[in-house]
Amino acid sequence: LQLTESGGGMVQAGGSLTLSCAASGFTFDGYAIGWFRQAPGKEREGVSCISNTDGSTYYADSVKGRFTISSDIAKNTVSLQMNSLKPEDAAVYTCAAIGPEPDVIQRLCQSDFYYEYNYWGQGTQVTVSS
Repeated sequence: LQLTESGGGMVQAGGSLTLSCAASGFTFDGYAIGWFRQAPGKEREGVSCISNTDGSTYYADSVKGRFTISSDIAKNTVSLQMNSLKPEDAAVYTCAAIGPEPDVIQRLCQSDFYYEYNYWGQGTQVTVSS
């Protein structure tokens, strides 16, 4: 049972990247998937989360309007489209899965909920040059 992220890399400010989170060994159906990020010296931040139960989503204020989270249950994959990237978006991005969903998506996406998740990926580095 594992999550695998892909799509990280280096991009210039203003550019775009799409991160993917794929599950193996279980299905995303009934799980919430969260993207969390952490930069060196900074606290972990819940970036965006999606409920695969009711489709609800949450975005941190810092990424609202620039990032889009989507889920493909058939492919067991959740994607995070990141546009208009800024240097402050640079971090290690980690996807995590929690199910059955114990709370509303806004709560599940708070950083203090991170360790309540059932599965975590290894993380993927996003670097944004100015």
